[in-house]
Amino acid sequence: MDGTHEIFMQRCLQLASLASGFTAPNPMVGAVLVHNGRVIGEGFHQIYGQAHAEVNCVNSVSPEDRQLIPEATMYVSLEPCAHHGKTPPCADLIIRERIPQVVIGCVDTFSAVSGKGIEKLEAAGVKVVTGVLEQECRELNKRFFTYHEKKRPYIVLKWAQSPQGYIAHDNAPAMISNEVTNRLVHRWRSEEMSIMVGTRTALIDNPHLNNRLWTGLSPIRLILDPHLKVPADYNVHDMNALSFFITDKQTPVPDRVNVIPLDFTAALIPQLMEVLHQRQILSVLVEGGANLLQQFIDAGCWDEARVITGKRGPQSGLRAPQLKQGVPGEIITLDGDAIITYRN
Repeated sequence: MDGTHEIFMQRCLQLASLASGFTAPNPMVGAVLVHNGRVIGEGFHQIYGQAHAEVNCVNSVSPEDRQLIPEATMYVSLEPCAHHGKTPPCADLIIRERIPQVVIGCVDTFSAVSGKGIEKLEAAGVKVVTGVLEQECRELNKRFFTYHEKKRPYIVLKWAQSPQGYIAHDNAPAMISNEVTNRLVHRWRSEEMSIMVGTRTALIDNPHLNNRLWTGLSPIRLILDPHLKVPADYNVHDMNALSFFITDKQTPVPDRVNVIPLDFTAALIPQLMEVLHQRQILSVLVEGGANLLQQFIDAGCWDEARVITGKRGPQSGLRAPQLKQGVPGEIITLDGDAIITYRN
């Protein structure tokens, strides 16, 4: 593999990551246009529904460099689309601009694209190279690929526990993580499309479940509340973010409350995954409580678990969830809080 390809693909990944939290349900994509080793254009998909990376890349080329486009190579972290969505096909743009070579990080497994963009380019005489930093490109869009390949959202479990392994007092919230870690948690919120808690957490903690300590959007709030016990004056009912209450299908629903009715006499997690997939929810950050987190663990339906062990917290009360499997990965320490990320 040409090391030059990897250098420019790494730049594509850097650009793509700038849109973290803004492109769902579309993927994050970066593109770079190179002529004789010099970057003459670059761009990324910035916001869902707006121009794709390839369009922004071509549009960024200066007037004096435009005559170089038919002699340049485009690097793009994900296969260019060949279908009409909210924007025209990017493969058509590449062909129209007479770009002779395209280097692609990974193939798009979304059925409307998968391989079709490459086929269209090659049929038009464009030389296509694939698989450059493929694993890194897939990792960047792990939510997108999980959604389309497993037909469910990407699930991130998160909890904070005391050194003794408790996450809360019996009937009261507990302060465990420090202010620095709390900012990191809000960054995590900005990266996911939705956030979920159970009834007990909503009632005891009265959380906002929005992004106040970081830049970016707030996630869609999903509150597991089968009998709509969370009072109307609680924070999850405010207008700072969109909220859906996951209720039992038998529960009467008052006006102006968004609900997702499920059958609570049947297995809950499979129903949740199906309905969230239908609603194009690419990812869920499950923040609690212990029972809801354990349901995801017991069902084997999770992709990451981010476990914060603080220096403080309850010495008795509600036990933290128990991971039955999981491969520990990144370990970081923030002002005394230890954060371990596990992969399923």
